[in-house]
Amino acid sequence: MSLINTEVKPFKATAFQNGEFVEVTEASLKGQWSVLIFMPAAFTFNCPTEVEDAANNYAEFQKAGAEVYIVTTDTHFSHKVWHETSPAVGKAQFPLVGDPTHQLTRAFGVHIEEAGLALRGTFVINPEGVIKTMEVHDNAIARDVTETLRKLKAAQFVAANPGEVCPAKWKEGEKTLKPSLDLVGKI
Repeated sequence: MSLINTEVKPFKATAFQNGEFVEVTEASLKGQWSVLIFMPAAFTFNCPTEVEDAANNYAEFQKAGAEVYIVTTDTHFSHKVWHETSPAVGKAQFPLVGDPTHQLTRAFGVHIEEAGLALRGTFVINPEGVIKTMEVHDNAIARDVTETLRKLKAAQFVAANPGEVCPAKWKEGEKTLKPSLDLVGKI
């Protein structure tokens, strides 16, 4: 079953953000757009590159009115040390969410039972707490968050413009489509 257009289930987790531990719940995701980026674990090789990519693009996410959450199956204590010891992760100003009980990884369908880790999953959630995009893939393939940012902006556009859709490779400011019978077979 797809999670698209379903509401985020209740959860409670602790994150490390800007030098302190903060609580993150499903209520934290409401009232603004949210991007959850699941990663296997802290202190690995590929994950810091993704955290750094998100950190380098964080201002664009904030400009779009979205908060970024990095989630791993580690504890918030691990995230504190990861943030302090990795130059790449140290750039993160967004919450680094610990999920040692695997509540979040299971709820979002990215948990690897036999490993106790998460798959690389990315979820864009609207201000009502409803999942609008999801991408899950093999852990050997790191993501490019500029594509996540593009998907966020597309989701925001269609939310603000009912009846319009964003075509392939759509970028903010480009032409969209208004589905109609007249377009069938003409594109």
